Amino acid sequence: MQLNSFETTDSTYNELRLEPYGPIAIIAHTANKEFVQQVSNVLYEKRLKRYNAKANPFVNNPGYLRSSYLFDTDLPRFQTAEGKFTMKESSRGHDIYIITDVLSHNLRVDICGEAHVISPDDHYRDLLRIISTCVGKAKRVNVIMPFLYEGLQIKRRNLSYGESLDCAAVLKQLYDLGVTNLIVFDPHDPRIDNAVPLMGIEKPNSAYKIITTLISKFGSLSMNPAKTMVISPDETGVSRAVFYASMLNLPLGIFYRDRDYANIKDGVVPVKNYRFIGNDINGMDALIIDDMIKTGHTMMTTASILKEKGARDIYYLAPFGLFSNGFEEFDKAYEEGLIKAVVCTNLIYRPQELLEKEWYVDVNMIPFVARIIDALNVDESIGDLINSTSRITDFLSQMRLNEFIDDI
Repeated sequence: MQLNSFETTDSTYNELRLEPYGPIAIIAHTANKEFVQQVSNVLYEKRLKRYNAKANPFVNNPGYLRSSYLFDTDLPRFQTAEGKFTMKESSRGHDIYIITDVLSHNLRVDICGEAHVISPDDHYRDLLRIISTCVGKAKRVNVIMPFLYEGLQIKRRNLSYGESLDCAAVLKQLYDLGVTNLIVFDPHDPRIDNAVPLMGIEKPNSAYKIITTLISKFGSLSMNPAKTMVISPDETGVSRAVFYASMLNLPLGIFYRDRDYANIKDGVVPVKNYRFIGNDINGMDALIIDDMIKTGHTMMTTASILKEKGARDIYYLAPFGLFSNGFEEFDKAYEEGLIKAVVCTNLIYRPQELLEKEWYVDVNMIPFVARIIDALNVDESIGDLINSTSRITDFLSQMRLNEFIDDI
């Protein structure tokens, strides 16, 4: 049986007769409480409909339906800027879901009179505090970490001297602390399971929501292979672009970075030039697929080359938009017609300034996160849920059918 949408129908739920593992308790970092509160609200609405319909005998279980699943917690700081975690409710017997955003940079603390931005390292340390507080009494502890902390450091790149394997160390530490399930979205490298084969690691794909949001926002964008091409901005992300190209039935173009290994500086191998491998893109729209946007240098470079080759509108799609060098270059690129839009999810912190940009499109992943929690709580198989292939296929089939009817 396949569950191809974020919703579970009452009849399906009744047939499965899934019993909750325990009452749900959601814990948020101070930095992302607004996002987590909305997840709790959506989860409540889902379960309220099921409760009113008496879709399953387990809907009467204590704690199944709550107006808020968000636990009352706090992460105060001492004058030394060291922190602690406090809970005002007992976690005993609960199915805990900790939602963390390690990339959030909207919190500051004073250290000796100077402002210190709470960094990913600080957020991770706070996560460990939360886990260690809950794990002794909670029935199960699950961590939802959309952007995997240290997910870029999955292998040693400098074999001459030595480098830390931070990602593997993080995963092992979470497992040793007693985390049962770890949910990360669109990881930089999906082979992270190898570090902790006994811990449940789920890797949901945000492609479905990105595609549907993009098409609903830009009705003029055609999924015709003669009009649109999918682009991989580098050779390391080809698999992501291949997924989009195969799902959308669009041609694929790839950029290959010619690196200068003779002049490595600060551990970084400089790029001499970018080579485009693909069919003629003249007059076509381009969907550049990446896993994240950091400074935007790769995006600007590839978009410039595509424009020189005659590309029409260029859309940049990435689950995570960091914009670590600010927005000035993006504003300039949009004004000059270099890019049409940048599409990212709300899985990480986005400043209000970014949300107000004309070129930025925000993808709402809150219902998806709520649906994942709902499914894990009853130990429902979420393979079909996190694998967006069938939903993308159904959506595109319906879209093309509507286009065909309109043409009649």
